[in-house]
Amino acid sequence: MASPKIDSYKFGEIVIDGRRYSSDVIVYPDRVDSQWWRREGHSLEPADVPEVLQAPPDVLVIGQGNPGRMDVPAETRRRLEEAGIEVLVEPTTRACDTYNRLRGKRRVVAALHLTC
Repeated sequence: MASPKIDSYKFGEIVIDGRRYSSDVIVYPDRVDSQWWRREGHSLEPADVPEVLQAPPDVLVIGQGNPGRMDVPAETRRRLEEAGIEVLVEPTTRACDTYNRLRGKRRVVAALHLTC
């Protein structure tokens, strides 16, 4: 099974494999988690990505929203990198492009904030 493909993204909405989502998502190699929620809405903590830490991908692409206000604290980056995960943090538009470019080449997961 091919990793999900991001068809399009605009503020507040993403289309993945033809399905529309209007809340933040994590795109795993085999599925999309549309129930993803963070403790602090505009900050990504290690506790917000337990599955990523338990079964580490090669790369975690983090979409900070548009224009990129979701913070990724140094502690979160450190914990992910200690698990052997390359961390790429970008505004969500760019993060979607990065994820699509890497899918199929590396084991990649995308954690995408869809709004601010």
